[in-house]
Amino acid sequence: MRDETEFRSWTSTAIRIIEADFNRSSDTHLLRVPLPAAPGIALYLKDESTHPTGSLKHRLARSLFLYGLCNGWIGPDTTIVEASSGSTAVSEAYFARMLGLRFIAVMPRSTSAEKIAQIAFYGGESHFVDSPAEMYHESARLAAELGGHYMDQFTYAERATDWRGNNNIAESIFSQMAHEEHPIPRWIVVGAGTGGTSATLGRYIRYRRLPTRLCLADPEASVFHRHVADRQVCTSSEPPSMIEGIGRPRCEPSFIPELIDRAYAVPDAASLAAARVLSRRIGRSCGGSTGTNMWVVARIVSEMVARKEEGSVTTLLCDSGERYRSTHLDDDWLKQRGVDIRPQEDVMERFFETGRFEGAPTDSTLRRR
Repeated sequence: MRDETEFRSWTSTAIRIIEADFNRSSDTHLLRVPLPAAPGIALYLKDESTHPTGSLKHRLARSLFLYGLCNGWIGPDTTIVEASSGSTAVSEAYFARMLGLRFIAVMPRSTSAEKIAQIAFYGGESHFVDSPAEMYHESARLAAELGGHYMDQFTYAERATDWRGNNNIAESIFSQMAHEEHPIPRWIVVGAGTGGTSATLGRYIRYRRLPTRLCLADPEASVFHRHVADRQVCTSSEPPSMIEGIGRPRCEPSFIPELIDRAYAVPDAASLAAARVLSRRIGRSCGGSTGTNMWVVARIVSEMVARKEEGSVTTLLCDSGERYRSTHLDDDWLKQRGVDIRPQEDVMERFFETGRFEGAPTDSTLRRR
């Protein structure tokens, strides 16, 4: 039986350590992306790759640890277990090491070598499964076997974050845009892995009574865009997407479809092409999920150009392409999988040059609620 006085004292110290780390960190940058062919439209990237652990998931990991600590689920001897495609695991390994806790990531074997190395760098362990669908059961089983705590980002992401404010990503975006020419975005484009970020953004937009619309950029194989179109569809049997971090085979508890105003399905080749073109345009390496966002941004901006509308569009730079040197950024890796991204690269280059989104594959299906 645990000593409650000692447990509370340890919890208090753990929370202070996490809060001190947050206090040492600056906010992530909001980058303006030049669109010379669309002079009335301002495009912004919220660069989440500048977090200490290099991705948007740093926010989630911090929130999940604080949530677990304040619920009394995490103690000084707790082994932390998480199901992840890699980025959340990297960030959770960082916080686990900070608190002196053992951390085990349950991940698909297809996870990039760079992410696996980062998890190990922070002292975490990797436990592999054959497919993303196996992660949930195996994580719960492993946590029970070890007497540990399964963080379960897919369930708790939407409730661990304070969506009303407290420096969440939504409050940060709108605060940073306050002095821009078009301070209230017409659209925010976001992907979904757990659904936590889209939930935070959608709730905050409604809470602040803002006219901004939220668009989901989703891998073609994912169930989320299907669920937005038809609430009866809760799973997808498509082969797993190559885009790590977003898109799921099942509808996760943290994904709230009612908050999505529009959803697009994006082929993997389009995501990878858009990531490469954007990287060249801004001089920063972008991961595949950022490419998914950018492909949809191009569609939305081109529609605004055609209607002669002005305004701003904001999306996320989720993580750096450096995490995918051995996969997405390796031409031989793509060839081995029969993926040719050159046609989609041409589409994106023409978009930046003309403001028009022409020649895109017809299988980028629009889904509406």
